[in-house]
Amino acid sequence: MNKKILLISRQAPYGKSTAREAIDIALAASVYDQDIGILFMDDGIFQLLKNQQSQHIDQKNIASILPALALYGIENIYVHQESLKARTIKADDLILDDLQLLNNKDIGHLLSQQDQLLSF
Repeated sequence: MNKKILLISRQAPYGKSTAREAIDIALAASVYDQDIGILFMDDGIFQLLKNQQSQHIDQKNIASILPALALYGIENIYVHQESLKARTIKADDLILDDLQLLNNKDIGHLLSQQDQLLSF
């Protein structure tokens, strides 16, 4: 039986391994035919920015991994609208095109539909 699992990614892409670990867990869980979704909110939305230049801080570019999510069947990718607005980021500034923008009410509904929540 497939479980609905939502990973909530709240951390900036660099400085800690937390953001990368969330993506790795999503990819690994998808192999087991689980219904995986990822919600980017708070500083986690910085993971989605285009033109990241992580080589200047000797880090791998986390944004280069994100297009692989669809190859693993992870199509439910959500972005918190209020987090974008608070950081003056537009949806056009993000690397992925098929993102679902959610407000606070939408997120509450999304969370209530999940079997498992994992927050990073």
